[in-house]
Amino acid sequence: MFDLEYQLSILPDNPGVYLMKNSLGEIIYVGKAKNLKKRVKSYFQNTKNHSEKTRVMVSKVAEFEYIITDSEMEALILEMNLIKKHSPRYNVLLKDDKHFPFIKITTNEDFPRVYMTRTYARDGNRYFGPYTDVNAVHETLDTIKKIYPIRTCRRVILEFGEPTKPCLNYHLGLCKAPCAGYISKAEYGLMIEDIINLLEGRDVKIRKSLKEEMLEASEALDFERAAHLRDKLFAIDKTLQKQKVFTRRLDDEDYIGIHKDEEDVSVQVFNVRDGKLTGREHYILKGFAQEEEEKILTDFIKSYYSGTAFVPKTIYSRVEVRDEVLADWLTMRRGKSVALHTPKRGDKLNMLGLAESNAKATIDQFKQKILSEYETSSLALSQLASTLELDDLPERIEAFDISNIQGVDSVGTMVVYEKNRFKRSDYRRFKIRTVKGANDYDSMREILTRRFKRGLSEVREIQERKLDYTGGKFSIFPDLIIMDGGKGQVNIALEVLRELDIEIPVMGLVKDDYHRTRGIIYMNREYGLRELKEARNLLTKIQDEVHRFAITYHRTLRDKKTLHSILEDIPRVGATRRKNLMLKFGSIDAIREASVEMLQETPSIDRQTAESIYTYFHGNGEEEKNIGREDRHQEENL
Repeated sequence: MFDLEYQLSILPDNPGVYLMKNSLGEIIYVGKAKNLKKRVKSYFQNTKNHSEKTRVMVSKVAEFEYIITDSEMEALILEMNLIKKHSPRYNVLLKDDKHFPFIKITTNEDFPRVYMTRTYARDGNRYFGPYTDVNAVHETLDTIKKIYPIRTCRRVILEFGEPTKPCLNYHLGLCKAPCAGYISKAEYGLMIEDIINLLEGRDVKIRKSLKEEMLEASEALDFERAAHLRDKLFAIDKTLQKQKVFTRRLDDEDYIGIHKDEEDVSVQVFNVRDGKLTGREHYILKGFAQEEEEKILTDFIKSYYSGTAFVPKTIYSRVEVRDEVLADWLTMRRGKSVALHTPKRGDKLNMLGLAESNAKATIDQFKQKILSEYETSSLALSQLASTLELDDLPERIEAFDISNIQGVDSVGTMVVYEKNRFKRSDYRRFKIRTVKGANDYDSMREILTRRFKRGLSEVREIQERKLDYTGGKFSIFPDLIIMDGGKGQVNIALEVLRELDIEIPVMGLVKDDYHRTRGIIYMNREYGLRELKEARNLLTKIQDEVHRFAITYHRTLRDKKTLHSILEDIPRVGATRRKNLMLKFGSIDAIREASVEMLQETPSIDRQTAESIYTYFHGNGEEEKNIGREDRHQEENL
């Protein structure tokens, strides 16, 4: 039994990280402290001064752990790592940046490539982003390729390597053919330098240079070259036309605007690069409206800049940040000094006001969208409840699906639709353990049995221990179960529920010849959906979501197996070396793109092994092609 009073009394005065846990042992909050004793005790004293969210969190704390660090900076870094690892319910959580696209420039190659990726790694290359608009990324890359004839192939090209025959892109004027030795590393590097400046918003120098070249070409009566340079200028203008000139000072700055309503918080970040507004991002922090703005801002800055590839020189906000170690950490991330300022007047205050106005507009749009979705969903649930003659509207729906390819790697998934929206935190995935081959019925029996047995076990534990907590991973049961199949799947579910003495309505989905939902099966009767438009649309959304989740999980397992075999096939690379490689580089793509010297910096990797790895990935074009594609981002399952 955790003795709260005693544990509070023996807390050390050292800096460190504390982890709050609920009665089921789940981590619900992670924080850092300059003094652990003072900080943790403050949660359980003078609770009337806490925000409503903090009071609710404290009421659920059954125990806590702490980790002592040597400094507050170490505590800050550890706190952010633990938040990413555990995703505690009461911490500020932003969407993981691996879902957002970056523009990557492979500067560790003699002749770099420029392309989109969704994986950010500290591998010596340059990254720009993350961007929230993938279409804008594609447009930017298209513009860059029109202006600069850089290579797009994945071939390994060395400055003093053996020349090869150029491909079609060279003959179309889309590449300078470094593979054939038609351009030097220095000349190619000037194009890459211009691209970097363009992506950083530093277009003044590029525009000036292009105009001078265009005039020189015109005076030399080389009108074809002059027209080509003119087109480059037009392309740059198109790329930058949405950028608002803000200041004549060529500074890199971010402006963070915050707006609260009764429940939630909207945060808007304006990115100013080289004196121009080059982009913005927005986030909705649900349920944080009662927190103090300084805490919201501090937690947001830690979460936001731990995932970005770039930290600006100055960050402006309406609220003063008094966490000194935060500025030190940002400086460490940037490699140069970073300042946190609160403007009092002038253009910077106006810019901050613009960010805040956008934050308010964003949360208004968000709430309007939620309201519209709620009304549509409520009507759909009413139609469904009326058709099935249910006593109440189903507040929580669980849908199940099985995915396999010819019986290999069968997996089961569960998605949850609760209170008129998908509740992704309650989604669950199951590896099929007892069924061999493609047997969807037995596979479904297994995952339903495991799901509800686990739920009953959690309910018993909560009751026996008299826990003031009802939110275990499986202890909340649905009001309706949807099977992605007809009578057979429904009967399997009903059998499992009868064996476990559980009463929950179960319905199945009937498809037409085009695999679209035609009707529903309930109590051995089929109901059509032709006249129930909202119910049909909702069921289709749920069906699509459970399919997506199942297929994604299946693909993840399959890719992990593939990636695992890749490193296993490399001569001289055993389990320890595979582990060290993944710890250092983080992904197969990063290992593939590393030089022999970079590989040799990995613990346990000597020169001969580094050359073996490099040769394996770059021995010939066909071998590399078969190894994997650029968009493979899953890590090896060590």
